[in-house]
Amino acid sequence: MESRERALKYHEEHRGKIQIVSKVPVRNQDDLSLAYTPGVAEACREIHRDVQLVNRYTNRANTVAIVTDGTAVLGLGDIGPEAGLPVMEGKSILFKMFSGVDAFPLCLDTKDPEKIAEVVQLLQPSFGGVNLEDVSAPRAFEIEARMKETLSIPVFNDDQHGTAVVVGAALLNALRYAQKDIQNVRIVFNGAGAAAIATTKLLFELGARDISLVDRQGLLYAGRAQGMNPYKEEIAQLTNLDRRQGDLGEALKGADVFIGVSVAGALTMDMMSGMNPDCIIFALANPVPEIWPVHAMESGARVVGTGRSDFPNQINNVLGFPGIFRGALDVGATDINMTMRVAAARALGGLIRDTDLRDDYIIPNPMDRRVAPAVAAAVAQAAQESGVATINVSPEWVSEHCRTLVDEVIGTEEKILEGDN
Repeated sequence: MESRERALKYHEEHRGKIQIVSKVPVRNQDDLSLAYTPGVAEACREIHRDVQLVNRYTNRANTVAIVTDGTAVLGLGDIGPEAGLPVMEGKSILFKMFSGVDAFPLCLDTKDPEKIAEVVQLLQPSFGGVNLEDVSAPRAFEIEARMKETLSIPVFNDDQHGTAVVVGAALLNALRYAQKDIQNVRIVFNGAGAAAIATTKLLFELGARDISLVDRQGLLYAGRAQGMNPYKEEIAQLTNLDRRQGDLGEALKGADVFIGVSVAGALTMDMMSGMNPDCIIFALANPVPEIWPVHAMESGARVVGTGRSDFPNQINNVLGFPGIFRGALDVGATDINMTMRVAAARALGGLIRDTDLRDDYIIPNPMDRRVAPAVAAAVAQAAQESGVATINVSPEWVSEHCRTLVDEVIGTEEKILEGDN
């Protein structure tokens, strides 16, 4: 059966991929009286007395809203909130599988940033965090900013900041393997949208000094008139400081790193001929990368990463967001700030020792069970050190909590499989 038919049959048979399951048994009248009336009223009274107790007596502190308007779903573009729902269900599974976080899709039928922010603000009593997902740029920047102004729970745009964390970790390791210093390399992005801008900012925090961004009009530079918006204008003040002009081929002359967050086939072997020896290529367009790995290697790349699972060095956001949210939720963080994102990138990259680095292994595999606990612990510690945590727990406790929750999920899956057999 063709993959398309298999995928459709899979979704049709299961009527989607998620459901709500009780954490507690209701086997008799006594169980019912605790789970619902009259026992539930005691929890209600306590929360009414002190609203902060909602996180003690309910699942709110472990629940994340995955919010989308369906305007930038995968590589499919603006396909609407209903068509985006299968992706958000899939994201909910990843949250649960990798970090024990309960995540719920909220697909909103509006493209108005103010309305989206208002809806989420009104829903804040039900959620401990917000994952903004698949919202087109530059609106995504505006929606995130509005939410952060009005919410007391962390807001995380995974397309921006999740990408930045994982790319940052992969690049640190690729440079370690290639024996290059991030402070001395020239980095070129193809694409100047939300992901590229967020990743650029994080790479500066990791020590990068020379970064340029290229969009459809060519190199960004301060004072460029065409194809600009406030977010491009802001990043142009920090990048391409010698104000070079030209297309991607011109930008890559003398470059050490190419990071593609753009479209299939954007990078050619001819363009790569101007790059420095042992260059690093992250071609992240999906499903077809900016250049095929074999062509990049033939053109002199030392390390190649893509977003695909069928090639080595898969740079996938699932390496970031589950652990990031686990750490933020466990310390009651009010934000997921740059300090926490940098800590996440360093923790993720640090899972691979120098002696284990290879050209086909510069980032952990998405199924590596070390990832989420390590990232969660680092994020929790950074939240406490940067003053956005409201709960004081040790990083070791956060790491173990993550492992325990994931073990419970795996145990439940195994029981389901046994039942099917």
